[in-house]
Amino acid sequence: MAAYILAIDQGTTSSRALLVRRDGTIAALAQEELPQHFPASGQVEQEAEDIWRTVLTCCRTVLKQAGAGPSDIAAIGITNQRETTLVWERATGRAIHRAIVWQDRRTADICARLEAQGHGALVRARTGLLIDPYFSATKIAHILDAVPNARGRAETGELAFGTVDSFLLFRLTGGRVHATDATNASRTMLFDIHTGAWDDDLLTLFGVPRALLPEVRDCAAEFGATDPELFGAPIPIRGMAGDQQAAMVGQACFQPGMVKSTYGTGCFALLNTGATPVASRHRLITTIAYQIDGRRTYALEGSIFVAGAAVQWLRDGLRMISHAAESDRLASEADEGQDVILVPAFVGLGAPYWRPQVRGALFGLTRATGPAELARAALEAVCFQTCDLIDAMHADWPGQGGAATVLRVDGGMTRSDFTMQRLADLLGAPVDRPVETETTVLGAAYLAGLQCGFFPPPDIFAEAWRLERRFVPAMPAEARAARLAAWRSAVGCLIGGD
Repeated sequence: MAAYILAIDQGTTSSRALLVRRDGTIAALAQEELPQHFPASGQVEQEAEDIWRTVLTCCRTVLKQAGAGPSDIAAIGITNQRETTLVWERATGRAIHRAIVWQDRRTADICARLEAQGHGALVRARTGLLIDPYFSATKIAHILDAVPNARGRAETGELAFGTVDSFLLFRLTGGRVHATDATNASRTMLFDIHTGAWDDDLLTLFGVPRALLPEVRDCAAEFGATDPELFGAPIPIRGMAGDQQAAMVGQACFQPGMVKSTYGTGCFALLNTGATPVASRHRLITTIAYQIDGRRTYALEGSIFVAGAAVQWLRDGLRMISHAAESDRLASEADEGQDVILVPAFVGLGAPYWRPQVRGALFGLTRATGPAELARAALEAVCFQTCDLIDAMHADWPGQGGAATVLRVDGGMTRSDFTMQRLADLLGAPVDRPVETETTVLGAAYLAGLQCGFFPPPDIFAEAWRLERRFVPAMPAEARAARLAAWRSAVGCLIGGD
């Protein structure tokens, strides 16, 4: 009997592969950093071959670590950085342009023009999204226009588009399967989340040929098998979901009203709204949370572009710390009398503002401001932005009841006790950190394991979720109100000048 699920987690800054046991614990892990390229201000790219190389190396490494072979793997599950866009040759699997990363803002002017022309209502109604360079559609069009002859080759079916999941699936299967799942499709601005199909009106609007597109399947589905040459024998691929939706599954947020928030490079909060897609009035995204057995479950999502990236800025930009963990200690030493506010709009402001042209700023600096206050400001900025998202969710779906007052968290930043406590303080609500914080990987593994019978149905899986620590609000109401007011004033200053 197979002992593991092989989970591939292809993220923004690294690729990872993990072997997951039947009890949800991690048996082996391998990770490689993924090089980033910044060809111009606001532009972020990755080499497709770097993505493929790091994933393949990690998969082979974890198998070697565990002394496992293909027969020990029940299935592969894939989770990925979303919206990052690739176009490749079907004949060779080689990309025709670097991958354009989700953080890239080069198509902001195109998006602004389409919004000014009145197309925003159509896009929101069909996709649940706002017209923004964050999503894939304008990235695809840019590649087709930037690479000579690409548009013609796309129209004749020589080229394929995919988000990272689809590209990896194509390469893993030796070019035999060009598919994606419903969660990743829902992030392209080309997919009707109500009908579950690519939309011809949107394809025309964004200038994307239908021949480029992958087939859309459930998150737990038959996605083919790996090329035997990769691992010595075929391994079935049975699960796929974008990283934030995978984290929602890994956090067992299967009931309407449950909320999870993941803190990695960015921060992404999702509220399960069940079978009902809730249209946001506060500039959140309506998206597919997961699709199992042909049934779509929806979510309201708020996306923050900079979370852990703010700590990276302290380390790599300011050289104020040597390791991310040092920010926790520094922040706890900050002078509470100083109202230093960082608005980390390094690549624009995400939800609920959606201001791609705004850039970051520091407010409240004094001669006494030092590294401790800057560290606290960076960590607090993540908490302030989460408060904005949760407030918008409550306003969009007031019928959610009390279930949304507890936030389940995961991701690298959740290891910071200071940040999690400050998050609970500013939310005025409990924050639950699970025992297993690798929830994105666990979600990808679960989807694959559900499809092949390795894992139980969702209700039984949810019973296995375990709390490591609950952070309870301790900040006085007056102090909380003052800190939130300072944050909103700072954001107001930037937006007012946009």
